[in-house]
Amino acid sequence: MGEDTVTGAITTVEDVAALAQAIRGEIGKAVVGQEQTVEVLLVGLFAGGHVLLEGPPGTAKTLLARSFARVIGLDFGRIQFTPDLMPGDIIGANLFNFQTSTFTLTRGPIFTDLLLADEINRTPPKTQAALLEAMQERTVTIDGESLSLGERFMVVATQNPIEQQGVYPLPEAQLDRFLFKQTVDYPSAAEERRIIATHGAHGHAMEPAEWGVAAVANAAAIADAITVVGQVRLVDEVIDYIAALIRGTRGVADLQSGASPRAGAMLAGAARARAAIDGRDFVIPDDVKALAPALLRHRLILSPAAEIDGRAIEDVVASIIETIEAPR
Repeated sequence: MGEDTVTGAITTVEDVAALAQAIRGEIGKAVVGQEQTVEVLLVGLFAGGHVLLEGPPGTAKTLLARSFARVIGLDFGRIQFTPDLMPGDIIGANLFNFQTSTFTLTRGPIFTDLLLADEINRTPPKTQAALLEAMQERTVTIDGESLSLGERFMVVATQNPIEQQGVYPLPEAQLDRFLFKQTVDYPSAAEERRIIATHGAHGHAMEPAEWGVAAVANAAAIADAITVVGQVRLVDEVIDYIAALIRGTRGVADLQSGASPRAGAMLAGAARARAAIDGRDFVIPDDVKALAPALLRHRLILSPAAEIDGRAIEDVVASIIETIEAPR
C-alpha cells in the first residue's frame, strides 16, 4: 500500500473527502487530466453504482479503470469483450470432471470486486445479457444455483462510440443498470503535451504499477465510506428539486422517452456521495446539477424529429436542467 494509505476507520465526511483526495492523487500519477471522469468513478464507488465510460480509442479509458481498481485496493478482474465471447465465459459453468464423475463449479472472471468490461458493445446481446442479473442483484445463477458476487461488486465498462461495424448497441435494460454514462473527451492542448512527454518515453504505459500507483484504501475503508455516505442529509427542498428534474424529462417534445422514478432515487444516492466527497454532510442543488447529465444521458431517448434535426441528448438534458428552478 502507498504512503498515504487510509488505515483508520472512515467515520466522518471529512474522512471520506480525504480518502477521495488520496485516490485522485494516486490516479493522477498515471492518468493526465480526466478529473471529471475520476469524480464520476468515485461517486459510483461510494453510491454503489456501475459506470459506463464512452470515448474514442486512446483516451485512457482502460488505463483509468485499471488505475482506479489498483488505488481502491479491491479485487480486480478484466474481460475483453469480443464477438465470439459466450455467457459462460463471463459467469462460469459447472464442468464435468471425468476423473471423479462429478460436476465442478468453475467461476468466471465476473467473480471479483471491480470488473472492467472492456469494449462491452463489441459482444452480442446474448453475452451482454449475462451481466444483467449481476449488475442489478449482485448475484449470478449457474444451473439454478444463485451465487453472490459481494456487496462491493462494481462494473466499469468502456465502449467506443465511433465504430459502426462489429459492434452491438447496448439495449435499454442494460444501459439502465449503469448509474452513469460518462463521456471521455480528448485532453486539452496542455494535457496532451504532458501525455506525449511522459507516456511517449515509457514502455509500460498500460501498467499503473509502473507509474508508482499504489493502493490507498481497502474493502473495509470503502465499506465505512459508504456507511458515512448513507448518513448525508437530503432536505425536502432538494428532494422536490430531484423529483421536478426527473419529471421534467417526461412530455418533452424532443424526447421519445423520459427518466423513470428509479433514476430519481439513483440521483439522490449519487448526490449524497458527491456531497461526502466534497466534505459535506448535506446535499446541495449543485450536487444534483453536476451529476444529472451523466445520470440521464443514457436513460433518455430522442424523438425521431429531434434526431432528424441533429439534436444531441446532452443539449436536451442541459435545457431541462436550465428550465427547472433550483432551490436557494
